[in-house]
Amino acid sequence: MRLSQRKNNELRPIEIIRNYTKHAEGSVLIKCGDTHVICTASIEKNVPSFLKGKNQGWVTAEYGMLPRSTSTRMARESAKGKQSGRTQEIQRLIGRSLRSIIDLKKLGEITIQIDCDVIQADGGTRTASITGAYVALHDAIQNILTKGIIKDSPIIDSIAAISLGVKDSDILLDLDYAEDSTCDTDMNIVMTGSGKFIEIQGTAEGVAFTRDEMNNLIDMAEQGIKKLTVIQNSLIL
Repeated sequence: MRLSQRKNNELRPIEIIRNYTKHAEGSVLIKCGDTHVICTASIEKNVPSFLKGKNQGWVTAEYGMLPRSTSTRMARESAKGKQSGRTQEIQRLIGRSLRSIIDLKKLGEITIQIDCDVIQADGGTRTASITGAYVALHDAIQNILTKGIIKDSPIIDSIAAISLGVKDSDILLDLDYAEDSTCDTDMNIVMTGSGKFIEIQGTAEGVAFTRDEMNNLIDMAEQGIKKLTVIQNSLIL
């Protein structure tokens, strides 16, 4: 039994609160245990310069952690004058994950800007951001469909993500910070609702992992993401 009293294949308590902020076309607060992230989706009626005149849209993301989202205060990256490599990596991951389930041609020349702001961190902030951002994205698209700005939904699948790890030969699903910081292997997996893979990030932190362990990690991730997809669908279908 884990310190959280969860089984090895058990998710943390998940809650997704829709319409969390007033102004954004789509917004949610996602709670994965003690990790809480606000995800907003904003509609902009333009596209980056490299897409001008191509009659297709764009989905992009920004990610950040509030100064006191962790046990000690972090300086704002804006005060430092640049984003960390970690922040850039995570927001690129969120953006390409969401683009993978959107038909950009059906958006026309519209950009959907996703913002993921971590207000409390206890491991798995990037995976929680992706899972919550999908619901915010869905709501933003429903907003512009209702207004007649676009004719057909560009959503072709759902998407969710989960973290896992190997500790003392045990595979653990949905890591909190204490587990994540001590695991022998750390993995983040992004999958569509139809079971296709967008990203598999796996790193041996101390002890190298085997092919069998990797396969078992992927199998457990798939089961966890199926549960997340059920939660997402219970809100939007």
